[in-house]
Amino acid sequence: MPTINLFNQAGEKISEVALNDAIFGITPNQQVIYDVVNAQRAALRQGTHKTKTRAEVSGGGKKPWRQKGTGRARQGSIRSPQWRGGGIAFGPVPRSYVVKVNQKVKQLALKSALSYHAQENQLVLVDALQVSQPKTKLFAEILNNLKLTGKTLVLVGSIEENLLLSSSNLPTAQLREVSQTSVYELLKFNNVVLTQDAVKYYEEVLG
Repeated sequence: MPTINLFNQAGEKISEVALNDAIFGITPNQQVIYDVVNAQRAALRQGTHKTKTRAEVSGGGKKPWRQKGTGRARQGSIRSPQWRGGGIAFGPVPRSYVVKVNQKVKQLALKSALSYHAQENQLVLVDALQVSQPKTKLFAEILNNLKLTGKTLVLVGSIEENLLLSSSNLPTAQLREVSQTSVYELLKFNNVVLTQDAVKYYEEVLG
């Protein structure tokens, strides 16, 4: 069972916490991670792309010239795809890019992502996070106290307004509610900070 140091937001070690081995100590399944990330990225696409076919472009109701005798190729409409200003053949139409992924596969991918960060020593556990005022400087001090460099994802049980406003201007850090994060988001960051509430959430949902 993996153990991790528990810090306060001043960067002081409080104790050691044993993490759930079934969530933070498995061998990451790369194929499952790929499948879930691929599905989550596909779900981000709006799918509202649209081009007009020859039937939807205005005009072109009249045959441009007679069928025979002109020496030119026969044409039935100036809105055919080969004409400038004509319709588009086989163009994109509105569609959903959603890829179905089973719930157990999603959970395994989430466990794999968390276990990967734990094995790479990129997981930081804090007891709680709070700031007295909505100031970026206060949130930056917390990250400095925890000696975090690079892109950092901070996961909390619930987001307080002061904490949200304090973190919004930091380009290398992102604050998220643990129930709203995804595998794709977890893997984009070098460091993942979890509060005790966030760990409890994962143990209840994935345990």
